[in-house]
Amino acid sequence: MNVIVDLCIVPIGVGVSVSEYVTACHRLLNRCGLKTQLHAYGTNIEGEWDAVFAAIKRCHEVVHEMGAPRITTTIKLGTRTDRDQTMADKVKSVQDKLNSPAAD
Repeated sequence: MNVIVDLCIVPIGVGVSVSEYVTACHRLLNRCGLKTQLHAYGTNIEGEWDAVFAAIKRCHEVVHEMGAPRITTTIKLGTRTDRDQTMADKVKSVQDKLNSPAAD
């Protein structure tokens, strides 16, 4: 089953900046062959359920290996069985509506 996940991993006890941890996770997700879209408060991930969640687990392991004693993670996810839908499809649907004349 394919899944689209919005992932936000926050290491705790490592100081104010977390960009090096985000970078490490983003690189890992890309090495896993998953489609990703970085945004200001997390990363969207698209792929097969087991591959996505194995990669999320590995992100936790990497962040702990980098010295974070604690991690808090927020995950939102969605699946569909009626048709295939990608992250790009979802964004395009809204952009198309924004670009069409508004029906006031």
